[in-house]
Amino acid sequence: MDKLSWETEKPMDHETYVKGYLEETVQIAQALDKAALLAGLTELRRVKEEGGRLFILGVGGSAGNASHAVNDFRKIAGIEAYAPTDNVSELTARTNDDGWETVFTNWLRVSKLGSRDLLLVLSVGGGSATTSQNLVLALEYAKTQGARVLGIVSRTGGRTAELADAVVLVPVVAPARITPHAEGWQAVIWHLWVNALA
Repeated sequence: MDKLSWETEKPMDHETYVKGYLEETVQIAQALDKAALLAGLTELRRVKEEGGRLFILGVGGSAGNASHAVNDFRKIAGIEAYAPTDNVSELTARTNDDGWETVFTNWLRVSKLGSRDLLLVLSVGGGSATTSQNLVLALEYAKTQGARVLGIVSRTGGRTAELADAVVLVPVVAPARITPHAEGWQAVIWHLWVNALA
């Protein structure tokens, strides 16, 4: 099979794909905003020192990342952390009774989200007027409660970037692979933060 240019969106052989994907990963690593990474670390250190709680929100693959991140922040960094998506019974009951858009907001109300707490949003797009309304409403609610907001997002960052006190934007280096890079880098970044706080 002839190798095609990495920039094309046409099918290519696996060797070319692997090489290109790793090159994109290097590009992202070099382009990440180091000041944003440090700002996120500052937010997390504040929560740890003040005895606040960390609530991690994500949908789809980011929900799986939220669950993994909760484990690491609790076990390694010693921060009280929760992901609403970890309790499938409550998540689906709230979705059924109240609607998907308010599932996180209502969960945070019961948790009495407050000014010592931090909301960490893991999202590819960060939420907008037409996407991830559950994240958008949770962000807006967090701000009314005086909670701080941190995000790891991609694209333009959406409402998360607009409302966050600190946000890391995963650069878009290949439009066809925004989601895998965004969700993969969520894990790299939270592991960076967790181990810095260990």
